[in-house]
Amino acid sequence: MSLIETPTVPAPTRAPVWSGRLWGVLAVLCVVLFLDGMDVSMVGVALPSIGAELGMSESSLQWLVNGYVLGYGGLLLLGGRTADLLGRRRVFLIALAAFAVASFVGGLVDDGVLLVLTRFIKGLAAAFTAPTAMSILTTTFPEGPARNRALSIFTVFGASGYSSGLILGGLLTSAGWRWTFLTPVPVALAALVVGIRLIPRDTARSDGGHDIWGALTLTGGMLLAVYTVVTAPERGWLSPITLASVVVVVALLTAFVLIENRIAHPLIRLGILRIGTVVRANLSVVALMGSYVSFQFIMTIYLQNVLGWAPLTMALALLPAGIVVVIGSPLVGKLIDRYGTERLILASMVSLSLGYVWFLVAAGTTPDYPLAILPTMLLLGGGFGFGFSAIMAQGTDGIDDAEQGLAAGLLQTSGQVGSALILAVVTAVIAGATATDLGAFRPGLNLVTGVAVAGLLLNLVPLARRASRPRAPLPS
Repeated sequence: MSLIETPTVPAPTRAPVWSGRLWGVLAVLCVVLFLDGMDVSMVGVALPSIGAELGMSESSLQWLVNGYVLGYGGLLLLGGRTADLLGRRRVFLIALAAFAVASFVGGLVDDGVLLVLTRFIKGLAAAFTAPTAMSILTTTFPEGPARNRALSIFTVFGASGYSSGLILGGLLTSAGWRWTFLTPVPVALAALVVGIRLIPRDTARSDGGHDIWGALTLTGGMLLAVYTVVTAPERGWLSPITLASVVVVVALLTAFVLIENRIAHPLIRLGILRIGTVVRANLSVVALMGSYVSFQFIMTIYLQNVLGWAPLTMALALLPAGIVVVIGSPLVGKLIDRYGTERLILASMVSLSLGYVWFLVAAGTTPDYPLAILPTMLLLGGGFGFGFSAIMAQGTDGIDDAEQGLAAGLLQTSGQVGSALILAVVTAVIAGATATDLGAFRPGLNLVTGVAVAGLLLNLVPLARRASRPRAPLPS
């Protein structure tokens, strides 16, 4: 026997292998996010056909979009917290079933008011499925590489849904706008069946209490806030109704804060807003989604109404952004592990800001697609693809499992309500833009660029402060 023993070399550590059940749960969550994204973009493409068949005016048609935003943005926080208190699996499956039923009814109705109502109900359903799906993901996959990988895949499906909806909306509308409502139904039902079998059961919290007044004031304030934002451009920002709505919103939200500070079991623990990374993540998602959605709105109006492009042509022109997100998002998990969320979000904001600035500089009066539009969409796709997952990770990291639904709901609410607010202001700025070139849309483009640059500065300042701190002297 040799006197010198060969040292044992530890086997290289490998990332845990996900089971088939775990992949199945992630697939259900991704499909639901895919449907949310696809539904929004498909209906947007089909609006002219819906108006022609049902005799809806342009002011009525806007409610097919805003009705969804009203239900979605108004109830997101309540949806996330309800999942924490009543059980994520139960809330998720019930909301998904409601989404499928509303989609089916929407494809059959012949009245504009009923159609808007189905859109509102779908928004309500999404307000519960979106934060609940996020909280199921963040509680199923542990914080770190596994969660970052899952979030990357999750983001791919969201971007794929929106991008696919643009193309499918153009194709299905040619066969009949009702197919844009009916197509998601079998997909949602299939996800519901698989979800019932695979999503693990969780128990409702018996110690959470029932903050009825907090729920009423928050829900009322958020619903009225979104309603005020989407109607103000038409009524006027200084109209008596708008001003009165703002006063009531402030009163309701003030009452909510007072209630949450005094009640034993608040709907939202306001202390979560004292966490710097959570606040920064919520402001970052406002800058990301608010600028992106508003820019796409401007391009949709300009390309179709001014240049006369067909819906499918317009969709294909904007598609490269979604393709970049689909290709880049799977890499985000590894990038977060290596560089952290702060640097990745900063890089995202740089890409977004460069995209908007490039368009302003290169577009001229009539933007050339290869020179101005295509590079812009690629930069925006990079900014969204690398930023969204990193923001979601930053906003939920370090949060207790019991509050993951709350954290996810905060992020979703910030994104939706922030987008509605910025889009409403952009819409007011470019109202009446009927010029034959891009000049009339530049005020809105300037505002979009300013929002992105604000997001860049928000994430640059903490890193700059940290870099400027003197390093501790090395021990002698």
